[in-house]
Amino acid sequence: MHAHPRGRRWEAVFAASLALVLAGWNNLVIPALPGTTTVYVGVNLAATALLLAAARAVGLSWAELGLDRRRWAAGARWGGAAAGVVATGYAVALAVPSLRPLLEDERLAGLPGGALAVQVLVRIPLGTVVWEEVAFRGVLLAALARVLPLPAAAGLAAAVFGVWHVRPTLGALAANDLAGDGAARVLAVLLACLGTAAAGLVFTWLRLRSGSLLAPVLLHLATNCLGALAAAAARRAG
Repeated sequence: MHAHPRGRRWEAVFAASLALVLAGWNNLVIPALPGTTTVYVGVNLAATALLLAAARAVGLSWAELGLDRRRWAAGARWGGAAAGVVATGYAVALAVPSLRPLLEDERLAGLPGGALAVQVLVRIPLGTVVWEEVAFRGVLLAALARVLPLPAAAGLAAAVFGVWHVRPTLGALAANDLAGDGAARVLAVLLACLGTAAAGLVFTWLRLRSGSLLAPVLLHLATNCLGALAAAAARRAG
């Protein structure tokens, strides 16, 4: 059965509007808020709930969103295997002294154990991973797939995910004293955003292959949380 033209227009409006909102969220909305973990996590969890409610209101199914319970086991298998690969990579980098500087991040340097635990157990999982996966590999991908061929939907969602990281990349460059002013900084941001867009395609492949949002969630958790722990360990190891 084909969608009614009016319904299809509303699906296109929803998908386009969501892409624009997400493109600006990390670059305009979050920087304007207080930088505390409580605010960051609270706002992003509220946005997650609202976005899921909106997705259901426009007719997206739990299966389209990657939240079908019947696919949780497959998501755990695929996501667990991908997370294991990431964990192995971090372990190798920590074991080789010449690779440890690649793991260091000044944003985590000197954090006491309690603050690092908050990052790894609260801020990253709840404020970043859950929100980003629901937004990009859940709702945006499903909304775009209603109005575009799946490869185009996946590519556009990944591109928006790259744009999402412009402001965070600038912050990381400043914190780590990398890529000074001008063309070098622009190039660094461009390369970082292309890299995150490519990562978005990997997350999307996992989501589609497993049929579950749990798979990219587990990979994303391993990448970010284990990355933070590896950065702290690399600094302590000297």
